Parts: sequence; structure tokens; C-alpha cells
Amino acid sequence: CPMAAAEPAARKRRPKGHFAAAAGRAKRPRGGGRQLEAGMRGILITCNMNERKCVGEAYSLLGEYGDLLYGPEQFSDHEERLSGSDRDEDEDDVEAALKKEVGQIRASTEQKLRRFQSVESGANNVVFIRTQGIEPENLVHHILKDMHTTKKKKTRVILRMLPISGTCKAFMEDMKKYTETFFEPWFKAPNKGTFQIVYKARNNSHMSREEVIKELAGIVGSLNPENKVDLNNPQYTVVVEIIKTVCCLSVVRDYVLFRKYNLQEVVKSNKEDAQQKTSLTEEQNSEVVKAETEEKSSKEVKEENK
Repeated sequence: CPMAAAEPAARKRRPKGHFAAAAGRAKRPRGGGRQLEAGMRGILITCNMNERKCVGEAYSLLGEYGDLLYGPEQFSDHEERLSGSDRDEDEDDVEAALKKEVGQIRASTEQKLRRFQSVESGANNVVFIRTQGIEPENLVHHILKDMHTTKKKKTRVILRMLPISGTCKAFMEDMKKYTETFFEPWFKAPNKGTFQIVYKARNNSHMSREEVIKELAGIVGSLNPENKVDLNNPQYTVVVEIIKTVCCLSVVRDYVLFRKYNLQEVVKSNKEDAQQKTSLTEEQNSEVVKAETEEKSSKEVKEENK
């Protein structure tokens, strides 16, 4: 019967389509459609090209230290039963089995990533991990302090890891209004401290670096006139990271000591640091000598031509 022959072929094609759809979902960019937006808290991570591997490293590192600081994440009995349910389904039905597998993976993923959830950052080589129920600045500072002490390298592709304590729309009026309250825990009298502001914008051309720094420094000063700028070794560093139309903000400690919160640099030994500084100093000195030599030569040439 032609109809009977067509039916098995149709049955074969249908699961194939589902596998293709599942593969498409698996290859969807990190964040699964969720976007970085105003009102989020989390951790902004820069990486060296491989964003997918960066997300994996981030989950591993944040999970390790998150469990240490806050204890293992707790789940309800319902969530724990999800992966073990519906075992009596007809295993011969490929479509039903696939649906069950996808459901289990999704439930397992949501379970594992509830405390830390990757969202689409809006910029290349930048990953944003949204956090729930933790203080991003405390967690990241703890990670960097431990790595700085032990000098144990724990990541390959992650470069910098910046806590983001708050986000707002990247327009000057929004940022001014938001930071007037946001800065209070660090800078409002009687609190005070030396500070610097570091600014980075990605995929955004309407903001002015000079204007942002001037306005935010003015707000810090208005909260307490004793807050002073220190560009060499400030107590606090105000981090301003703008991506498209979202402004990410944080106030961090030990920014200089922890090498601008760079995980690759912070694990280098003091000897390596000294060598690096020496080579930089030698390079700068050679440039000075070169400049002086060139200046002297030009004077000699002028004297000869007189």
C-alpha cells in the first residue's frame, strides 16, 4: 500500500527535524535569548575569543567560590524530582523520548544555573553572568584575593572579571539620577574615601567619556567634600562599563593590587611582576635615551650648518 510505505518515511523524517531543532537550540548564543538590561546585577567577564568556553569557566569558578561563601545552592523537592520523573514512558517513541530528554536537560540546566545565569551581553568577547541572591563585589573580591595569595591559575580564556552591582540606561540623565543613590554606601558622609573612575564603552557612540567622568566625580564630591581623587592607589575604583544602551556600575576595592581585576595577571609571581616592571622601565629609559640622542644629533647638525 503506498500510504503504508509513506508513513514510515514520514516517521523517520519527523524525529530528524526535532534533532535538528534541538541542535539549533544547543548552538544558540550564550544567554539563550536573555539580554543584558537595566535593573540587573551580576559579573561582567572579558575573554580571549572563545566565549562559549568562557561561560563554562565562569560557571565552574563562580560555582566553586559561591558554594564556599554561601553554601551549596538549595533546590525544592519538585526540582530535584524533575530529572527522575516519567520513567515509564514508551521508550520506542523516539519523539517522546527526545522531548523527555530535552525537558530533563532544560530542568537540569535551570537547576544548576539559578544562582548564576548567563545573559547576552551585546558585545563581542564579553560575557555577562547574572547573579541571584549574592553580592557580586564580595564574591569577585574573594576570588581575586585567593588567586592573588595562592598564585594558582584557574582559568585559561577569562581575562577580567568585574562585579556589576547595578545597571541603568546609558543616558546621562539616567546615570546621574541612578548614581546619586548608588554611590551612597561608599561616599555619602560620614563615609568617605579616595577614588578614581575607569570608563569603557562598547557598541556605543553617543556617550562622552570626559562628560561621564566629570559628572560622576561631581556626584561623588557632592556626597562628601572629603572624597578625593587618587589615580595612583585609590581606596575605591568606580567601574563604568557601557554596552549599547546599558550602563553597568560597580565600586571595587584593591583595583590596582589585583591588576585591574585581571585573572591572568593577578596570579603572576612577584618575581614576574618585578621582571615585567624592569623591562618596562628599561624600555621607557631606552626611549628617553633615544629621544635625547636624536635631539643632540639634530643640534649638532644645526651647529655644523651655521
